[in-house]
Amino acid sequence: MTQTQQLDPLILGRRLRHHRRERGLTLDELGAAVHRPAPYLSLLENGKKQPRLNLVVEIAAALEVDLAELLDPNPPNRRDALEIALLRSQETPFFDSLHLPTVKPSAKLDNETLTHLVGLHEALRERSNLSSAGSEDVRRANGEVTFWLAEHDGYLEQVETEARNALASSGYSGEGPFSSRNLLDLSASAGFELHPVEDMPSFARSIIDLDHHRVYIAQRDALRTRQARKAVLQTLAGFLLGHETDPDLDTFLRQRVETAYFAAAVLAPEDAVVARLSGAKDNHDIDVEDVKELFYVSYEMAAWRMVNLATRHLGIRTHLIVNDAMGTVVKAYANDEVPIPRDGHGGMETQRLCRRWGARITFDSPERYGTHHQYTDTPEGTFFCTTHVEAGREPGHAVTVGVPFVEARWFRGRDTENRESSTCPDPGCCRTASPDLQRKWSDKVIVSARSQSRILGLLAPDPYPELDMPEVLDLVETHSQG
Repeated sequence: MTQTQQLDPLILGRRLRHHRRERGLTLDELGAAVHRPAPYLSLLENGKKQPRLNLVVEIAAALEVDLAELLDPNPPNRRDALEIALLRSQETPFFDSLHLPTVKPSAKLDNETLTHLVGLHEALRERSNLSSAGSEDVRRANGEVTFWLAEHDGYLEQVETEARNALASSGYSGEGPFSSRNLLDLSASAGFELHPVEDMPSFARSIIDLDHHRVYIAQRDALRTRQARKAVLQTLAGFLLGHETDPDLDTFLRQRVETAYFAAAVLAPEDAVVARLSGAKDNHDIDVEDVKELFYVSYEMAAWRMVNLATRHLGIRTHLIVNDAMGTVVKAYANDEVPIPRDGHGGMETQRLCRRWGARITFDSPERYGTHHQYTDTPEGTFFCTTHVEAGREPGHAVTVGVPFVEARWFRGRDTENRESSTCPDPGCCRTASPDLQRKWSDKVIVSARSQSRILGLLAPDPYPELDMPEVLDLVETHSQG
């Protein structure tokens, strides 16, 4: 990784502009000195382009300043610091959720006004942070992330690019599963060593020690190989994607999606998966299980890779649902108009699925851990789905990949005779008992519900996992001596 890759291009651009103006040069004059057109240099100064190190060296020479002056990670003056802060505050998912127009920090804004705007943004950000978020805030932010992912058809180009770069540094050939050796090489290319430890806190999947450039993970007997690969990659993803360490709620939820996406994109690379899916489509034989077996990933991760890439590369619109035996949605994605229930903000998590859907019927199937194929007629049309309950996962979760009826022709299992009809959200579909049963048993049945986990969830102070930092710091201190 070069120095310019580590430096904020916006700060670099402001330092270039500052020193150019101090030398009294126009963009045309500097461009002539470094053999670059003025419009290109303007993009550099506005942080829209990131130059290679050799060009920065040439510019430093032309401006007669030390290279270190241009690569200093601090804004050149207070005015630039304020302008950068305003620009950055308007690039966050939280700002997007406010649906406000952006304000350009032009010369017309005096320092007092600019300071006022930056202060307001910082106050808003403080009020939107994780510790102050309530359940309604989480639902709103989750709905924003749901629509954001659907707008991109499940495909995050920037994350795919970073995953491709990481794969290139790992020595992965593109054939078969991503190995432990590849993982070590990828970590080393990012400047980190992997250290399995026996005393990893139960609440942490991994811990980064920036001082010693180490990533601590649980020993293999405590964390299976597939889990260990995913844990390390999700940890490195935050670093490689430049994620904020103290994000607001909207950014936190979006970063969670990106880290999981990055891990999947490394373990099941885009080019290899697309080649497999394209061949399967030609043979009308697409199935999640093939991706799972080829890359040695979980069924859920294979399902996510399929829907990430299906619309972009195969032209197939899809949906994905992960739910428990009660039909409660744990994770979901859709860009095919399937009528997954949503809350008032558009989020699908925590909603209850219709009992007629394959995602619920599979739990009562004689072959619960097999693969359940089904057509479901709904008010929005007919959908085909493939559902699988992953063995060894407690509590059991079903993973469903589905498509509109017209796309079923590309999938294995399309000849199934399983067919159901759902009229949800009509209560008469599956939410209420028949009138005869209601009359027979009304006031004669008492149910004692399991409520402890529900109560604990309502009592939780915020959506972020509680971290026992003394335990984390004790671990880092102990292992830093070795």
